Amino acid sequence: MSAGSSSQCSPLTQTTPDGSEGSVFHLAHIFLFLGFMGGSGLYGLLYLFTFLTMGFFCSTIWSWSDPCTTDTFLWTFALFGACLGQTLHVSYRLRSVTFEKEFEELYNFMFKKVGVSLTQYGKIVACCEREVQTLERDHCFAVEGKTAIDKLSVLLTGRIRVTVNGEFLHHIYPFQFLDSPEWDSLRPSEEGIFQVTLRAENRCRYVTWRRKKLYLLFAKHRYLAKIFALVVRNDIADKLYSLNDKAFDSSGYRYDLRLPSFCHPSNPPADQDGAEGLLLLPPNPSAGQDKPGERLRPLPLSLTGLCLSPPRNAPPPGDASGPFVTSQATNHCSSAQQMC
Repeated sequence: MSAGSSSQCSPLTQTTPDGSEGSVFHLAHIFLFLGFMGGSGLYGLLYLFTFLTMGFFCSTIWSWSDPCTTDTFLWTFALFGACLGQTLHVSYRLRSVTFEKEFEELYNFMFKKVGVSLTQYGKIVACCEREVQTLERDHCFAVEGKTAIDKLSVLLTGRIRVTVNGEFLHHIYPFQFLDSPEWDSLRPSEEGIFQVTLRAENRCRYVTWRRKKLYLLFAKHRYLAKIFALVVRNDIADKLYSLNDKAFDSSGYRYDLRLPSFCHPSNPPADQDGAEGLLLLPPNPSAGQDKPGERLRPLPLSLTGLCLSPPRNAPPPGDASGPFVTSQATNHCSSAQQMC
């Protein structure tokens, strides 16, 4: 009886699957072929294991219909279960890194273009506890000489007005840092206060990270420390160059912040009262038309927070272990000062 059964199941006597069984057999291998063409990343894994699950499921159905393929049935069923488990696991991971609309916009605008994955971005969002703060109109985010520097914030919606001693410096727009110069000017162990006032011109929403939590995150993930160094320095450079439209000399000519002549001379002439070392802003248009011969109002070159010279004991530019105190604009003006 066993000999008859053996001869019945011999591969030499088997014919090519036909009918519905043959269709399932070919469909299984089509799914397997498509599955092995999957890419990388979480979505690539989801694509891969989804098609492998369907392929091994079809193979399980085909082997179940043939009494001579018990071993094949067991193996394909085991592989089907493993791939199904992987599919559910990857789906859960994708679900766990989905964000609210505001965080999605922040990722697409700031972090996606510098190569931060959704998993890494999830750690950044978790560091701020997935909370978005609200600042009502005419409320202050920071007050000059009073507010401590203990966080790093990014504006999501609205517009912030930056002033010093009542004089307007520039605006902060969505997806720009609110306090990047202050963050860049301090070491992790140092403390400081704002030298500018930030006031909301309309209802604003922003996300903020506490310094201690952010530095702990950087200690665990060095790659994220380099990413924040890049985006913070780029934001400082943008703020510096935005002041080009407001920088004039005593003759009314516009300064370029990238030129060495803008830097503070070591010994300014006495007759100029240090005017060449000051950022000169045109008078407030609301105060009326300028009088003939009226001098432009000066502001310090430090830009009250946008320091053009690195602090003492600053780490080298390539050192990501300390605070991000050296930007391209800072290096340029620092070297230019030595030329003056």
